[in-house]
Amino acid sequence: MQIEVKGRNVPVTDELREQVQRRFEKVSRQVNPLAVLEVEFREERNPANPISNIAEATLFLKGTTLRAKECSRDQQHALKLVSEDLSRQVKRLMDKRRGPRAGAGVDVPVTAAAEPEQQAADAY
Repeated sequence: MQIEVKGRNVPVTDELREQVQRRFEKVSRQVNPLAVLEVEFREERNPANPISNIAEATLFLKGTTLRAKECSRDQQHALKLVSEDLSRQVKRLMDKRRGPRAGAGVDVPVTAAAEPEQQAADAY
């Protein structure tokens, strides 16, 4: 998975890139290697707003785009929240594509199940 890290009013350091890489490691194992993940960090400079750090993640998959946006007082905490949200979305998407797991190929015919009951009712 290709990861792009952007920053608005926030310097993007190598340490920040490594944190993003670590946080989205689980997601990268679940998706296609050609998927593109864009992570954008912003800081709103408004003294009236204490929750000023925003992390946005956009994952471009084949035919689907997943987005997550979280705000927090701390940049690392916002990154953690957005990675958990995107991980949950990817897991849900992959489960939808795979279909139901329990009893996917087992269909019980209705007539075969109803016959013993009818035979018991006819006996009385």
